[in-house]
Amino acid sequence: MPTPPVRSVGDPVDACLRVIKGRHKADILIRLGRGGTLRFGELRRRIPRVSERMLAKQLHELERDGVVERTVYAEVPPRVEYSLTSFGRTLCPILEQLWHWGAAYGGGGAVG
Repeated sequence: MPTPPVRSVGDPVDACLRVIKGRHKADILIRLGRGGTLRFGELRRRIPRVSERMLAKQLHELERDGVVERTVYAEVPPRVEYSLTSFGRTLCPILEQLWHWGAAYGGGGAVG
């Protein structure tokens, strides 16, 4: 029987970073964590420097990774809402700690 490859102690950290790494993913996750369920337009207004295309792409990736849930309502016009999954909510304390660390390091910035 072959020996399984030795895992790096950094693998779990790398897995977390793969999920949250993205141009606006931290913004999306923080805003959903603080604001609960938000519609696409609400997210777009709260992250003014993100394009619609990029926001849709990042939301799709977060949904694929199981941290964001997309709910579509059969209305005219269609209503789509995004929220964190229970698994996604486990990221909130981690992101808060990263935010504090980054602010102390010199990244600064307020979250609105």
